Amino acid sequence: MFGSARGLALLMVAVVAVLAAGCSATKPKPQPLDALTPKIAGSLAWSQRIEGVQFPLAVTVTPGVFTVAGGDGTVLAVDAQTGREVWRGQAGAKLAAGVGSDGRFAAVVTRAGELVVFEQGTVKWRKALPARVTTAPLVAGERVFVLGVDRAVQAFDAIDGRKLWALQRPGDALTLAQGGVLAAFKDTLVVGQGPRMAGLDPLRGTVRWEVTVGSPRGANEIERLADLVGPAARVGDVVCARSFQAAVGCVNAERGVLQWSKTVGGTDGVAADEQFVFAADASDRLTAWRAGSGDVAWTSDKLQYRGLSSPLVTGKTVVFGDADGTVHWLARETGEAQLRLPTDGSAIVAAPVVSGSTMLIVTRNGGLFAFRPQ
Repeated sequence: MFGSARGLALLMVAVVAVLAAGCSATKPKPQPLDALTPKIAGSLAWSQRIEGVQFPLAVTVTPGVFTVAGGDGTVLAVDAQTGREVWRGQAGAKLAAGVGSDGRFAAVVTRAGELVVFEQGTVKWRKALPARVTTAPLVAGERVFVLGVDRAVQAFDAIDGRKLWALQRPGDALTLAQGGVLAAFKDTLVVGQGPRMAGLDPLRGTVRWEVTVGSPRGANEIERLADLVGPAARVGDVVCARSFQAAVGCVNAERGVLQWSKTVGGTDGVAADEQFVFAADASDRLTAWRAGSGDVAWTSDKLQYRGLSSPLVTGKTVVFGDADGTVHWLARETGEAQLRLPTDGSAIVAAPVVSGSTMLIVTRNGGLFAFRPQ
């Protein structure tokens, strides 16, 4: 982390979101799930509830705490071990993006385009933003970083909301209404700029390096959308990400060079560990690529058309949620099903996250489900 010191852009974003939803609605029906004898044990540790989630939610993990947000503007920090409420805040409006937190400050963006920053549940400050935001803000080094759908990046002082810098890059007329890439890597801010991953100086907003992950392809502007989508996955000096409907690739963020990129369709983020990079394609076919080379280690079509979430790697498993609210644990080395548990029957809307031995799942209906191994 840093030191302390899915026409015209805004109009067409909504169109792309609608088209993406229409495509998912016309997918073939999934095959029934195979009977499964669990090979690992896990159970529900605790559950909570927030308002339904109708925006691109990212759950933040800080030591011992999950920070989540509901569509009504509620921001909630819960103890990862017990599910006890640590603090609760209210942005006062429906949300478009969130939530980012460093443990002290938390940040969300409302549908009206207002950045709202909390300190332990109390609103610290608000700031109007010039463009729509669908990516959760990043809070790091006493700064709040915001990535707009116009691909502009802004930095604010977390203490008083003072604007520190802004970087406006040339962009396409059409952008994606989906959470993008905005992450910290050592003393570098990593951002998605269309199909490119860029490393910025977080103090000044200048570009240190830039690498193309996916190449746009297709017959029209929508088909050529190739923005990087979150979540990205960092392992050591390497950051891996999905280029929307174009590719999955990994960048050495220390040197600012492409490690590998593989052409593959898909719309959601990736997960990775030292050996593999995992993702589902647009039909929910799963692939594990070898982290060092990008060679395919295994594929699986057992969960096709189930509306999978972005994945999580935890221990010897990779975890996906689906549109029926089912959580699937797969063996990371083979893709074989290990465990399957239900939630509340609504779609899992954020990438699963883990703190210690506790994994948190968030559903469309606002259910918070914490699972632990046995």
